[in-house]
Amino acid sequence: MSGRSERRADLIVVGAGIAGLTAALSAAEQGLRVVVLNKGPRWNPDDAEHPTSTFYAQGGIAVVDPRIADDSINLHVTDTLNAGAGLTDPVSTRPILADGWPAVGQLVDRGAHFDTGADGRFLRTREGGHSVRRIIHAGGDATGARVQQALGEAAGAAGLVVLDDTWASDVLVDRGEVVGASYVTDGIAGVVWAPTVLLATGGVGHVYAATTNPAGATGDGIALALRAGAAVADLEFVQFHPTMLYVPGARGRRTLVSEAVRGEGGRLVDANGESVTAGVHPLGDLAPRDVVARAVAAAMERTGAECVHLDIRGVERFAERFPTVTAGVRASGLDIVDGFLPVVPGAHYLCGGVETDVDGRTDVPGLLAAGETARTGLHGANRLASNSLLEGLVMGRRAAVQAAARADRDIREVDVPDLGSTRVCDRTALQDAMSHHVALDRDAAGLDAVAALLDAAPCVPRTDLRTAEDAALLLTARAIVAAARAREESRGCHQRDDHPATADVAVSRRFVLRGDELVAAGERAVPSS
Repeated sequence: MSGRSERRADLIVVGAGIAGLTAALSAAEQGLRVVVLNKGPRWNPDDAEHPTSTFYAQGGIAVVDPRIADDSINLHVTDTLNAGAGLTDPVSTRPILADGWPAVGQLVDRGAHFDTGADGRFLRTREGGHSVRRIIHAGGDATGARVQQALGEAAGAAGLVVLDDTWASDVLVDRGEVVGASYVTDGIAGVVWAPTVLLATGGVGHVYAATTNPAGATGDGIALALRAGAAVADLEFVQFHPTMLYVPGARGRRTLVSEAVRGEGGRLVDANGESVTAGVHPLGDLAPRDVVARAVAAAMERTGAECVHLDIRGVERFAERFPTVTAGVRASGLDIVDGFLPVVPGAHYLCGGVETDVDGRTDVPGLLAAGETARTGLHGANRLASNSLLEGLVMGRRAAVQAAARADRDIREVDVPDLGSTRVCDRTALQDAMSHHVALDRDAAGLDAVAALLDAAPCVPRTDLRTAEDAALLLTARAIVAAARAREESRGCHQRDDHPATADVAVSRRFVLRGDELVAAGERAVPSS
């Protein structure tokens, strides 16, 4: 690898989804010099595939409109706490949700357009776990695509420095504080010196064989944070969406069928035409996601079928209301003329992540995290539908405030480490093992088997993006397994067949990387209110 490019900035943003671009734009508006490291290609709305999970978010943004009489921040908090199965932290949840409305207003100012009714107000739908209709949407079920487009165009108009097709290799730390980040573009090593780095790299879906996440969701932020000395928490809570389109034998990213379909009248039925969720939960098909996903899995086991079906015959103007789902179904070669979509649970969202406070700060000064890669305490053991885009908006704005507070700090340039070697596991073997033993159902024997497989991974030179991603997948998978082994209870989207009971006290556990070992770094009880 020849040469090295050097830059200086006040803030480095790793990732170009809703959290990253919101932070970058907000920081630039405050006069900060910002450099965005984008692993994917330059933004182009016409691309067939997109690198950010934001683009693929269908349902919308859960936000309380203060003009609506039947909703309130208190009610939104209650719904969020209920979905989080005792692990959602009310101390951080309330301020994040309360900041939602002004954050959405800023997004509209930046060019986002949401669907409105005749009165000019945002149309609202309902999803699992919500007691009222509070999810605003754009383009029917194209909310994420419209948000990504608005932010991408705003970034271009603002002249943000965005290094596309660029992967971050390390967060640089000197005497315990961040001083920059190294990266690779087209085989050329580079470094940006800055007092603040924001990790906004999205999720970990490709730890599993099939996921709703784009190809770049390989746990990069988790790995970067651990190697920089930051703690991660609650990584065992990987949410499986109940309705991922079923295509026999397919791997990688698969089409999400938005929860809003059920909010608009869709019904889950098994191979015999019977309701999947009858008698399972008072909210039926709109129960929290872990409940519905488990009900789907139970129905498949009960009938011996490879999937269940989403009956969409009761959804008015389905193709018009859900154009993204319709396009995904057709692209998969399936037909929806009969009104039944084949669906299965699929790896969807990481509820834990890099541990931060309510302002996005990790325990490494100058290192921030926001969006899916962060654990703020909002999502607990099971994320409430459509709280993710809201959190990305709010925490992106808050990260910019923190970056502004550190902008005048002097930093010392340090030796930039070589890419060196890294441990990797065959990707297919890793994904299959995680899918079989660390998905909806877990037990000690399966977790031990996966841990042994991952621990035996060999070292190889870290020379290209594929190897870097495989290394991130391995470290992230090891952290998920370590957390799942430590949690000897069933809670939310972590279910242990050998420990089916839920503990009386909800505990959040931290892990850090010491050398090559993931080490437990304490735990704390989460307050109930």
